[in-house]
Amino acid sequence: MAKARLEELYNTQIRPTIKKELDLANVMEVPKLNKIVINVGAGRDVVSDSKVLTLILDVLSKISGQKAVRTKARKSIAGFKIREGMPLGAKVTLRGQNMYEFLDRLITAALPAVRDFQGITSKFDGRGNYNLGIKDWTIFPEVGYDVSKKVYGLNITFDIATKSDANALALLKNFGMPFKKA
Repeated sequence: MAKARLEELYNTQIRPTIKKELDLANVMEVPKLNKIVINVGAGRDVVSDSKVLTLILDVLSKISGQKAVRTKARKSIAGFKIREGMPLGAKVTLRGQNMYEFLDRLITAALPAVRDFQGITSKFDGRGNYNLGIKDWTIFPEVGYDVSKKVYGLNITFDIATKSDANALALLKNFGMPFKKA
């Protein structure tokens, strides 16, 4: 099976470039993408209509190329009519080749489709992980505009094996992630 384009690029060009750029002593210190988690929360819509969750699972599976799983409420919240264990959304954890293929589609096809796109912020969580919020899932070519009446947003989390935010930023920039100009 052939490797994903970005995985090949990482192994041949990006890893040596970052090692030299960050002046790292060992190749094992070079930041690496562990996994990408895509999450969709529907909240009240799922409580009122159970077909919404089926739609979200289906769309998330098309976007990621992998089967999505349901996420359930961890505790009850009476004000929102939510009970513990009630399904509230869906998520997918991507690793390996699927992860690199999704990242490639995100950078080359989905993000350029955002209207009035100025770039994404370069705020990391302090441990080298990055969260990207997308308001409209129709930016992905796999999802048509006629899928549903309501459009949902996505949260995409990049889990990066590194100790600093600067190293993680260097990795994502080398992949071609379009960050805002400072």
